[in-house]
Amino acid sequence: MQSREEYYVPSGSYWPIVGSIGMFALLGGFAGSLHGSMAGTVGMILGFGIIIFMVFGWMGQVVHESETGDYNLQVDKSFRMGMAWFIFSEVMFFAAFFGALFYARQLSVPWLGGEGNNAFTNQFLWPEFKSVWPLIQMPDASNFSVPKGIIDAWHLPALNTITLLTSGATLTWAHWALMNKNRNQLIGGLIATIVLGVIFLGLQVSEYMEAYQHLDLKLTSGIYGSTFFMLTGFHGFHVTLGVLMLIVILMRCIRGHFNNERHFGFEAVAWYWHFVDVVWLGLFVVVYWL
Repeated sequence: MQSREEYYVPSGSYWPIVGSIGMFALLGGFAGSLHGSMAGTVGMILGFGIIIFMVFGWMGQVVHESETGDYNLQVDKSFRMGMAWFIFSEVMFFAAFFGALFYARQLSVPWLGGEGNNAFTNQFLWPEFKSVWPLIQMPDASNFSVPKGIIDAWHLPALNTITLLTSGATLTWAHWALMNKNRNQLIGGLIATIVLGVIFLGLQVSEYMEAYQHLDLKLTSGIYGSTFFMLTGFHGFHVTLGVLMLIVILMRCIRGHFNNERHFGFEAVAWYWHFVDVVWLGLFVVVYWL
């Protein structure tokens, strides 16, 4: 692969316009569906399809440009900076949700319980309220789905933690194989990582089924239920995206893409996957264990 010495400036592209149309249809349709509009639901589905088409088309063009040698080290550096900022934005995304959990658990619930100088608040609002976390015993049970219990940290969540940490190790193995020009082990490591990611998602589905069907722990179960499903659900969404990204990288590796010197596409997905691993460790400790 030969790279141009000058910085690559792509020609005009219609993909941003396609993506904008898709986003407009998705959000506009979603707003309409909230009011019971069938046209809104159809527009939302159509918009989502346009966005998927845009992602595959645009990324396919980027892969083609990379494999034909249009990119040099300057472009590689800009890609790395862009991915770093993207992961930073994801860190802030989860920081906001962890912050909401911290506020509810360490501040608002104790305030309602009358701790500190908030005895009047407790007597005025809910005299029978007790500041205990997880907050599953609520005095106003008529407005909430009161759960019978919570997910045991040392069953499915612990198994999922082992699964995700193992997937990080198999991905590191695949990276090592790429650096040492061993394509068979590279492909094997990626397949193992994808399988472990799918297992993680399957176990999370089983966990949600247990929560809803046996524990009555739902999104409507007060502040505990909402923060639990908000944090674990968005993490599961990120794992799903990571698995899809790994599948794309696996297909590229099977086709002979990447070498031990130029493989940022692989590294970008590896960064993302390891970030998902770290977030899960925080979730396991803060949401399930403590």
